[in-house]
Amino acid sequence: MDREKFASRLGFILISAGCAIGLGNVWRFPYIVGRYGGAAFVLIYLAFLLLLGLPIVVMEFAVGRASQKSAAKSYEVLEPKGTKWHLNKYIAFAGNYLLMMFYTTVTGWMLIYFAKMVMGDFAGLDAAGVADAFNGVLANPGLMMFTTVLVIVAGFAICSAGLQNGVERITKYMMLCLFLLLLVLAVHSITLDGAAAGLEFYLKPDFNKLKEAGVGEAVFAALGQSFFTLSIGIGALAIFGSYIGKERKLTGEAISVLCLDTFVAFTSGLIIFPACFSYGIEAGTGPSLIFVTLPNVFNHMAGGRIWGALFFVFMFFAAMSTVIAVFQNIVSFATDMTGCSVKKAVVINTIAIIVLSIPCVLGFNVWSGFAPLGAGTTVQDLEDFIVSNNLLPIGSLIYLLFCTSRYGWGFDNFMKEANEGKGISFPRWARVYVTYILPLVIIGLFLEGYWSKFFG
Repeated sequence: MDREKFASRLGFILISAGCAIGLGNVWRFPYIVGRYGGAAFVLIYLAFLLLLGLPIVVMEFAVGRASQKSAAKSYEVLEPKGTKWHLNKYIAFAGNYLLMMFYTTVTGWMLIYFAKMVMGDFAGLDAAGVADAFNGVLANPGLMMFTTVLVIVAGFAICSAGLQNGVERITKYMMLCLFLLLLVLAVHSITLDGAAAGLEFYLKPDFNKLKEAGVGEAVFAALGQSFFTLSIGIGALAIFGSYIGKERKLTGEAISVLCLDTFVAFTSGLIIFPACFSYGIEAGTGPSLIFVTLPNVFNHMAGGRIWGALFFVFMFFAAMSTVIAVFQNIVSFATDMTGCSVKKAVVINTIAIIVLSIPCVLGFNVWSGFAPLGAGTTVQDLEDFIVSNNLLPIGSLIYLLFCTSRYGWGFDNFMKEANEGKGISFPRWARVYVTYILPLVIIGLFLEGYWSKFFG
């Protein structure tokens, strides 16, 4: 049976970007920028995105397209006989499942906030009142579990309809609507009274602020964010490489994905930081930033309930684009590994992800006494740390070594695949950089991250 393909190049770019675009951009990016000092951190992040992210995205696409398989089988198709590169599939498995163990819960928060906006629950509340509302959501495991299950069932239902009829068709419309709404919200936010101070914080680098936050920790946070936002290293992008033809070179496609990803992250900052400074909200308040700041923005906006409801429904779409993409990967794992039908893979994995998401939901309330990474941390922090600071960089390193080492697939095979078709070529002069320098950078920053986390 032939592997199903995308109906269009736009579909491939948008769903690959959809995998990258989501909570990493609009939920995680702004609060990390706020925590680590603003514009100076953004510059480091952009450098990592280009220098670390781009080559690895090209490599994931190349491995997927050459093997025509998910990460479950791609190494086995391409690796030299007798080698063990295929063991990386277990990192890919773990990364995809662990990511969905907390990502589906946060996606459910978007649904809750959409409902709250529609019902006018935030009307008349100040920043403290909105913060209390968010804490009320976290304290309600029944509500969070309900929306988490809705997210999981909806995501797998779309995957069950197939690549073109389900995943591609739904994601294209979601992403185009998201781009439009983000632009409208950003224009409104930068015209607020007091927005100038927020824009200065976000756009004017101040390296003293970076020092105050801790340079080593900030650098590793930028590294982790560049991996997290692109979902690289766990085969989440390789799967989409396996669904495309040979008409286009892969570097240009990867650049398109990075540009869309960066556009959404950057525009999210233009919405959030001017609003923070306009309403006197601390920019580094952590993951709850979006759930405290934005309801305040909408409270002060003409037709704010409508705009707020639209924002959170499209935020839900942005998050769902990642959920759908990763679920498509998980379904492909199951069908590649066992030969089972898509429907059977969907049913089994729906049940599995629902069960696996329970610890994250309970970590905010029933199990709130469990602080795995120190005082104030939750199960979600642990899951995020395992994925962002461990599985994504380790998996990326393995893709890198596989595509450059003569003991793996090899640089010549990678170059032949990456540069087949029209468009921008992957430069041969980058061989020394991706073979020797980039792996050392990833290893060094990986170790530095552990040092900062536990000994810094």
